[in-house]
Amino acid sequence: MNTPSTPATPAASGWRHYCSRHMLICVMLGFTSGLPLFILYNLLSAWLKAEQVDLKSIGLFALVGFPYTWKFLWSPLMDRFHFPLLGRRRGWMFFTQLALLAAVGSMGFFSPLTELSAVVTLAGFIAFLSASQDIVIDAYRRELLSDAEQGSGTALFVNAYKMSTLVPGSLSLILSDFLSWQVVFGITALFMLPGLFTTLLISEPAIYGEPPRTLREAVIEPFREFMQRSGFSQAMLILAFIFLYKLGDSMATALATPFYMELGYTRTQIGLVAKNAGLWASLAGGIIGAVWLEKTGVNRGLWIFGVLQAVAILGFALLAQTGVAVAGAEPSSLMLGLVIGLEAFAVGLGTAAFTAYIATTTDQRYTATQFALFTSLAAVPRTFFNALTGFIVAHTGWFVFFLICFALAVPGMLLLPKIAPWNTPHPSQDS
Repeated sequence: MNTPSTPATPAASGWRHYCSRHMLICVMLGFTSGLPLFILYNLLSAWLKAEQVDLKSIGLFALVGFPYTWKFLWSPLMDRFHFPLLGRRRGWMFFTQLALLAAVGSMGFFSPLTELSAVVTLAGFIAFLSASQDIVIDAYRRELLSDAEQGSGTALFVNAYKMSTLVPGSLSLILSDFLSWQVVFGITALFMLPGLFTTLLISEPAIYGEPPRTLREAVIEPFREFMQRSGFSQAMLILAFIFLYKLGDSMATALATPFYMELGYTRTQIGLVAKNAGLWASLAGGIIGAVWLEKTGVNRGLWIFGVLQAVAILGFALLAQTGVAVAGAEPSSLMLGLVIGLEAFAVGLGTAAFTAYIATTTDQRYTATQFALFTSLAAVPRTFFNALTGFIVAHTGWFVFFLICFALAVPGMLLLPKIAPWNTPHPSQDS
């Protein structure tokens, strides 16, 4: 059984294609989708480190991402129900974005040392809202873009997603050297406003096929359709691939900011050097990734970009070894910039192909639920395995830790011949 696809629409030629309204929407929604996640995994870890919270506890904070792994449980509600004025997709987007703005803005009013339980609770609530926002934004993007636009649209979305790290991972870190954490979190929260304005300005996407009419239909049919589409064995292979493909690079970057700080870099250096190097590399990766996926297809992108994102992990191992070799000296900003630039470029490419693959694997009648199922599975390593990274580093040191992460990037690549054959253009469709 083939996955229903979006009717083909004529694509603008050349650079006009990337300046279209659909592409601009992908950029804006990508930024607002990534911001809460990077607040939790970049700014929160830096805040805890600055407040003298131990590294093992910081690693355990990855567990606040628990909602990302279980968002498929409430995604049927977002497929079935809608708000009366803004519609099914825009209503849920606006509600979650407004709640995120308020929750992030209140984070700095608590102390990690004396009110750690309150910080954990609020971080978990932010993760729940962020996961819910991702459900509806992923569904909106899948319904907005035609199959011909999925590669380029997803590449731009992913790059905007990664670029949002510049706020909590660069601007906020720099501000934290001069302002109180209350003010820093307040300013950071205001960057949710572009997403709110975008939600108000865009229109609801067209629906191809009949949306779920009952809650039972919204819950049961998405899973039944996926299991019956190509058979149980193929469905299990797809789920295994989704789980494994990003495992290595996800663990490698889980404690990136504490890693840089432990090497002797100041928060301002990290903000200026590491994050800005990542920005330009991400922009280059986004342009190349969008063009590449459009010309060669998602399958080949998964192969080539997967190799690059695995190799990028070795850059962190080299940085860890160099840092040990020159202990006591001024850490090299150039070396840091090169390593982070390679990671941002390669992982941005891999994520673009991976997300496009997930999009083309969904049935548009159950977009939110199936997309949430696949991305929930992809988030399991980031939540549970990343929670162990602090303990692994404590026992192995940074260099061996990054070698382990590189080894964990291999199993997902070994599934590609079955999941996305090199010469098959559309991974979601049976021949």
